Amino acid sequence: MEFGYFTLSDNHYDSNTRTANQFVEEIVDQALHAEELGMHSVWIGEHHFNSLGVLSCPELVLAHVAARTRRIRLAPAVTVLPLHHPIRVAEQWATLDMLSGGRVDFAAGRGYDRREYEPFSVSFEDNQGIFEEGLEVVRKLWAADRRISHHGTHYRFDDVRITPKPVQQPIPTYVASFSKLSIELAARLGCNLIVAPFAAAMSFGGLRQVVDLYNETCSKHGQKSGRVMCSYFTHFADNDDQEQAARARQIRYYRECVIPALPGDPRTAPPSYRYFIDMVDRLSKVKAEDLTENAVLLGAPQRIIDTLKKAEAAGISEVILYVNVGLKPHAQVKDEMARFMTEVAPVFPRTHTSPKT
Repeated sequence: MEFGYFTLSDNHYDSNTRTANQFVEEIVDQALHAEELGMHSVWIGEHHFNSLGVLSCPELVLAHVAARTRRIRLAPAVTVLPLHHPIRVAEQWATLDMLSGGRVDFAAGRGYDRREYEPFSVSFEDNQGIFEEGLEVVRKLWAADRRISHHGTHYRFDDVRITPKPVQQPIPTYVASFSKLSIELAARLGCNLIVAPFAAAMSFGGLRQVVDLYNETCSKHGQKSGRVMCSYFTHFADNDDQEQAARARQIRYYRECVIPALPGDPRTAPPSYRYFIDMVDRLSKVKAEDLTENAVLLGAPQRIIDTLKKAEAAGISEVILYVNVGLKPHAQVKDEMARFMTEVAPVFPRTHTSPKT
């Protein structure tokens, strides 16, 4: 099992004095630290207008990281595909793949925050169809060795060929999933899958159930199963005081960042987002003592190892660690990243080698 760095650049907190610029600079430093520590990958989310996070251009930040690293893989978490024209997305990520020597993993999703759609004049209600068509276009453009045309419902063009071409054929592609609909799409298109354990537990019962459903759906569509990976909120705690502080930090993240961003109002949630209604209701009621291994890696190293062993047994190939959540200080984030790679990661067999020093 591999381990990576993950952030959604959450900065939407009451009485927060950390500026967006400061946090983006910290994220870059943490991403470079991930390479130094021997992590496998860096996954950076896309958010707009400080609705939840403050990093709007993961492709630019990852290009900067690519120029200063040699090994670590580079990925969005995720590209909110309906907000962008798929031709431009295909060009940008193919270019980064070329510049980085074939280190891109691409992940796409619909997002979940209506406030990010409205200024771009993109239909939030119809974003499932826009997303599905856009993802097919991106992958067709990467694979094509000649000019292609496309006449779909949402995108129409003739005689397009992107340059430069990606180094990888194909670029590993993931669909972010909170729902059965997204698992179906990933399986039908032959894509890999990325999930959040807390959402997997709420919607399906746990990670094993998600992996089983994905594998079964791939088989139904005649596709070979790909990789399934997940993100985990991560907090080290060596005593009761530290654990309570970590639990409070996580609850604050849910209440001040996540709940306002999710489509949880039954009166306005589109049909393809109805499953979020129950999720928002449950998150709004969660207490610090309710946080379990279904949501977080929290505690001493052995407790974290025990939780990850279950994820590994469920069929998870990679775990990306959301350490810088909830206004956690930058120095503490880097310290916990280092602790993970020295006290937890060595327990798990890995398939890549650390960079030469």
